Amino acid sequence: MTLLLIDAGNTRIKWALAAPGAALGKWEQCGAVEHAGLDAVGAGWRHAGITRAIVSNVAGAAVRERIAQALPAGIDVEWFASVEERAGLRNGYRNPGQLGCDRFSAAIGARALAPGQDVIVATCGTATTVDAISADGRFIGGMILPGLALMAGALASNTAQLPQVAPGAAPPPVFGDNTHDAIVSGCLSAQAGAIERACAAHGATACIVSGGAAPYIAPALTLAHRVVDNIVLVGLHAAAGAD
Repeated sequence: MTLLLIDAGNTRIKWALAAPGAALGKWEQCGAVEHAGLDAVGAGWRHAGITRAIVSNVAGAAVRERIAQALPAGIDVEWFASVEERAGLRNGYRNPGQLGCDRFSAAIGARALAPGQDVIVATCGTATTVDAISADGRFIGGMILPGLALMAGALASNTAQLPQVAPGAAPPPVFGDNTHDAIVSGCLSAQAGAIERACAAHGATACIVSGGAAPYIAPALTLAHRVVDNIVLVGLHAAAGAD
């Protein structure tokens, strides 16, 4: 009766296996692979006792087809999509179906982790999305900006991997005294500034940060926040449990 959760993003595919009744974010197994590694991880899924899968895919039709081929035969598969309401979250997008399914899932996850609060959830990947959820369970909307690596790479390609900023380490000085530090500081400040502006505008009492670049961006924040691994998977888990 194992549930397979999949978050297929523009760069990587994140996945987790959840046992029946497991708490949100408590996985039996989890991992992440580049798109090219999907076939190898799929071989392991076939022997994991999976009976159901729920998939968020923003990587296009070709990746969807590859995921479908990698899934165990005969299981119940849901291709997660943004709808008007699910798992206690009302979708306030002007056209609910146009909201990225990963953002909708992240919002469901954020609401599940911070119920009854005005929440900002930031997912920091290829793009950074910063979204607002009201205390009464409404997805209000959000902002989308280039991700940290894209932003840095637009200025100088050799800064895209941020070699002088280790995850969890203190960011460079706000006013860098060399070009590399100045670029890194500017990019981190832009990312953190967007999140902090959203929190201030929303009057947020909770801020959740997730995504591959979260360990770089979170130390630059000056407000209380929680770093959550794989918030999209958490949202998928919450959605599956609410069915």
